[in-house]
Amino acid sequence: MAATETPVFYDPAGRRWRRVRRTWLALAVIVTTVAAIFIASVLANPILPSFNLRPVLPRPDLKPPKAPILTVNPGDLKARKAQAELQHAREKTKRVPPSQKPQQMPIVPPPAIPPPVTPKNRPIAIGFYINWDESSYASLKRNLDHLDWVVPQWVHLQDTSNGASPISVEMDVPALNLIRETRPQIRILPMVQNLIDDKWDADLLVRTISDEALRQHLVSALTTFVEQNKFGGVCLDFEEIPDPKSAYLPNLLRFTQELHAAFAPRGWTVMQAVPFDSVEWNYKDFGAANDYLMLMAYDEHWVAAKPGSVASQDWYELNLVNRMKELDPAKTIIAIGNYGYDWTKGKEDAKEVTVQEAMISARDSDAQITFDADKKNPYFEFDEED
Repeated sequence: MAATETPVFYDPAGRRWRRVRRTWLALAVIVTTVAAIFIASVLANPILPSFNLRPVLPRPDLKPPKAPILTVNPGDLKARKAQAELQHAREKTKRVPPSQKPQQMPIVPPPAIPPPVTPKNRPIAIGFYINWDESSYASLKRNLDHLDWVVPQWVHLQDTSNGASPISVEMDVPALNLIRETRPQIRILPMVQNLIDDKWDADLLVRTISDEALRQHLVSALTTFVEQNKFGGVCLDFEEIPDPKSAYLPNLLRFTQELHAAFAPRGWTVMQAVPFDSVEWNYKDFGAANDYLMLMAYDEHWVAAKPGSVASQDWYELNLVNRMKELDPAKTIIAIGNYGYDWTKGKEDAKEVTVQEAMISARDSDAQITFDADKKNPYFEFDEED
């Protein structure tokens, strides 16, 4: 039987086309209706309920309300004034805040130009500074404008057997910053001592200056220290030495000469503290080895001596006359003691006290204070029961 040639999707009656046309017509009506509803919702304004809210912007016909008058408490005014004064004082002071350690404070850099050398044709005012007494900082701040040099107690000898430096440095940062910020033209000459843990170490001093290598090591360390900090030099203060008739004094003189030879080309000063009334010291040779010799005009009586003046007038004048027979007055500095001793009956050694402590003790004990005009060897006299 022969195959038919009629197409598979052929619809001679047209029923399929009528169904498709009705379907597309229905879709077109639905789409048109949805589009009309959407357009109407966009153009129409919604009806919202009224909430009776206050206007945000002020009305031009209404005046702003007057600010309420506040009553001022006199105590509050006084507290505010005190707080302002305290803040002002904090801004002016340069002392260390209680919560900040001096070691953590930044150090003010030294002046670009080193302080000039003080002329030798006029007296030099020198102030000594110690770290451990708060009154020393207050005194430095109070007298800074009247000083030419400041000699702080900042350098000590130390043992080098473990490879350490021959010097130990304990600079007080607040004092150093005070000088550099207030009067940078002042020359700072740190004191170099053989004081270890509040005791004079004579053996360490003898070992250091007797050995050629150790002596040169000390000279080099002091040179580097002064150079790094732009100081004006050093002040040598070696005390409680062994028998002065031994080789100690010649070795000390040799060390002083070598240190002066290293410092002189740089314009630095070498000053040395020496006893006021020692017959063993060669004052003339030591005067030539130093830029300045500082006579320690005190301790006529000391902790282990009988009670008496630190420096009575007769003792002072007699020794000064003897020293000036050998020394150049332009290179000689007189150091005056600013302290006292408190002797107690039944005890061998006296207690060292400040001038303030001595005056307070005398006042509290109703002591009679005698001076050089009244007595050759003045001191505080106490009653037997005191």
